Amino acid sequence: MRRRTRGNMAIEAALFIPVLVLLIVGMVQLGKLTYVYHTVKKMVYAAAREVSVQQGVNFCDLANDPAAQAALRFALNDAGGTPIIADLTPDMLQITTQCLTGPCDTGGCPVISQRPDFVVVSIPNGYLVRVRLPFLDIEPIALRPSVVVPFGGIS
Repeated sequence: MRRRTRGNMAIEAALFIPVLVLLIVGMVQLGKLTYVYHTVKKMVYAAAREVSVQQGVNFCDLANDPAAQAALRFALNDAGGTPIIADLTPDMLQITTQCLTGPCDTGGCPVISQRPDFVVVSIPNGYLVRVRLPFLDIEPIALRPSVVVPFGGIS
């Protein structure tokens, strides 16, 4: 007895195409996530490097230091002053210092007795990126890049 096989290919394609689409969209979203992480990491590095070459940075009060804030604005904006990533603000970045012996001693503020060896710039709360996959509700992923750059300026 002969079996009818008409339509098998259509049924197999109907079962396979959604899986294939989900894989392709997933690869695109992974590429987007990697690109955003690389961009944010480069921006954090640019901020760290800019702070590390500044002269006279007040490490006791980095939140109000004009040189540190200018370095953050320089790193986060393009030449025209437009933000490179719209949701990333200077308030999200944190600048700290490190010494070879551990955390730097800032007990003598406003005059720091110990010159920092490294400048650390990070995003402690993370930069949230939403990954979009069809039929899946995924929580936003927090990117937390951190960069350590040798300090070359005079504090």
